[in-house]
Amino acid sequence: MSFAVVKSLHLIFMVSWFAGLFYIVRLFIYHTEAQRKPDEARKILSDQFQIMESRLWWIITTPAMILTLVFGFWMLYIYGWEWYKANIWMHLKLGFVGLLLVYHFVSQKIMFDLKKGKFKWKSNGLRLWNEVATLALVSIIFLVVMKDELNWIKGTVGFFAVAIALMIGIKIYKRIRSKKAD
Repeated sequence: MSFAVVKSLHLIFMVSWFAGLFYIVRLFIYHTEAQRKPDEARKILSDQFQIMESRLWWIITTPAMILTLVFGFWMLYIYGWEWYKANIWMHLKLGFVGLLLVYHFVSQKIMFDLKKGKFKWKSNGLRLWNEVATLALVSIIFLVVMKDELNWIKGTVGFFAVAIALMIGIKIYKRIRSKKAD
C-alpha cells in the first residue's frame, strides 16, 4: 500500500474518531438531561440513548480509534526511526494522542456508568468535557500543519486562548439557555 493511501486512511479514520468522540458526549448530555423528565419519558429516553451510545461507540468510535492508530503507526514505520527521532513535533503530537486515548477511555467509563444508571456528571460538566476533545484536535492539527514553524510561546498562548474562548462560549450558552427556560 502506498504512503498516500496509508495517510489518507489515517486521516479518514481520525475524522471518524473525532466525530464519534464529539457526538458521544452530546448523547451523554441528552441522556443526563433526560433524567429530569417524568418516569415514563425518562425510561423511554434512557433506553434509546443507551442504544444510540452503544452503537456509536462500538460500531464507529472505537473501530475508528483503532484504525487511526494502526495507520498512524504504519506511517511512522514507513518514515522510519531516524525521521521520528529528528522530529520533536511528532513526539508532542503522540503525547496529545496519548491524552486523547485517556479521553476516549474516560468517555467509555462514563458510558458504562450511564448504562448502570450512575449519573456522576452534570450536563454542564459534560459540556466542558466535550471541549477537551476540541482542544486535543486543535493542538494536534496545529502541530502537524505548523511542525517546526510553530513558536512554542505563541503555541502555548494560542492553546490557552482557544481554551478560554471555549469556556466563555459555554458560559454565554448557559446564560442564553437559562433565560429561555425562564
